[in-house]
Parts: sequence; structure tokens; C-alpha cells
Amino acid sequence: MADIPGSTLVGAAEAPRPRPVPVPTKPLVCGLIAGPLFLAVLLVLGATREGYDALRHPGSSLAIGDLGWTQAVNFVVVGVLTLAFAVGVRRVLRPVGGLWGPLLIGVWAVHFILAGVFTSDPVSGYPPGTPDVPVRPTLGGAIHDAAAVPGFVSLAAACLVFAWWFAVRGERGWAVYSGLSGVAFGIGLVLSSVGFAQVAGLVEIAGLLQRGTAAIGFAWLSLLAVRLLRAPVRERRRRKK
Repeated sequence: MADIPGSTLVGAAEAPRPRPVPVPTKPLVCGLIAGPLFLAVLLVLGATREGYDALRHPGSSLAIGDLGWTQAVNFVVVGVLTLAFAVGVRRVLRPVGGLWGPLLIGVWAVHFILAGVFTSDPVSGYPPGTPDVPVRPTLGGAIHDAAAVPGFVSLAAACLVFAWWFAVRGERGWAVYSGLSGVAFGIGLVLSSVGFAQVAGLVEIAGLLQRGTAAIGFAWLSLLAVRLLRAPVRERRRRKK
């Protein structure tokens, strides 16, 4: 009996071939634009806010003051976009597993939403006239800082999880890039945190270190979105080999 196109033989019966899972384009596009949007707003606000030094002060400090709502909105919007991306990543990976990667990206996203809802306390002398370290931390500031730790650690871990995932699939370039991104992100996190703790030699560039760290993480997320958006094309190429 001749095979019918679009079907496979199971015993004596004919069954339709399973259709490939459609790529969730919109959630993945959310991940593509989240990082560039966040960094663009951060750079503009940092360059225009009086008394603010982007080399020294954290991005969270831009949420303090009368115009702080702009950075707060930036946090929340980017958090929601990244959370949608995490859902999209899970939908792409579901046929072959992949729970921890999307889950860790989701933790990173939730940390941004919390950062927008709860304003950080002044640090490193911004706003002008405030101490380098808060004397009496507020509840909102404590929640903001508490959310930052698992948020940043989760993204570093996500890079490493995907490094393993790509390595298993034989995508050596992506495995190396993801692994190096995770390590660099973790190092940047430690150095910037030490700087904001007012350690000499790092406090003067803590803001720069934080921005560089965020750029590494968001660049990886955006490129991962591009990779997953191209997943059907890559799978067709793999089947032809």
C-alpha cells in the first residue's frame, strides 16, 4: 500500500503525523523588546535627572522623588513583558521538557514588578543630601532589596540551565554563550552589590557595573527570544540533515 502524504503507519492502521507545536510569537517578541526598552528608559532618565550620577547610583534610585513614577512604570512594564516571555519559552520547550529555565526567567520578571511597586531607599548619596547608607530602612525599601537577590540570582541560573539545554542538543555556540553570560552576570552582580555597600574602589563605579550586568542579562534574553522565534526553521534544517 502506498503511503498517504501527511500520515504514518501504526501497525495496520494509518494515523496522522503530529503537527509541530506553533511558536508563541507574541510572548517571545515581548522578551525581545523588554531589555532594550528597559535600558533605553534607564539611560534617558539617568542622563536627565538632576544630581544623579549613572556611574555611581543604582537604577532603582531613579524611582525616588516626584518623577520617580517613570522608573517605577519602567520596572513594572518590563516585568510584565518578561513574564509573558517566560510563559512563551515554557510553551516552546514543553514538548521536550524544560521547566527550570522558564521558571527562573519568571522569577527575574516578578522581581522587576516588585521593584516597581516597592521603591528602594536612598543609597550612595542620591537624592542629594541623603546618607550613603540608609539609617532606618523603610519596609518598602527592604522588600525591594529582598526581591532583588533572588531576581538577579535566578537570571544567572537561567543562563546556566540553558547552557546545559543547548549542550544536550549539540548547539555548542549557544551553550558556550549562555554559560559565559551566566558567569559574567553573576560576577557583575557581586561587584555592583559590593560597590553599593560603599566599598572603596567600587562605590564610584557601582552604577556602571550594575548597568553592564543588566545589559549582559537582557542581551542574552533578547537573543534567546530570536533563537526561539526561529525554532521552526532550525528544526526543519535539522530534519533535512
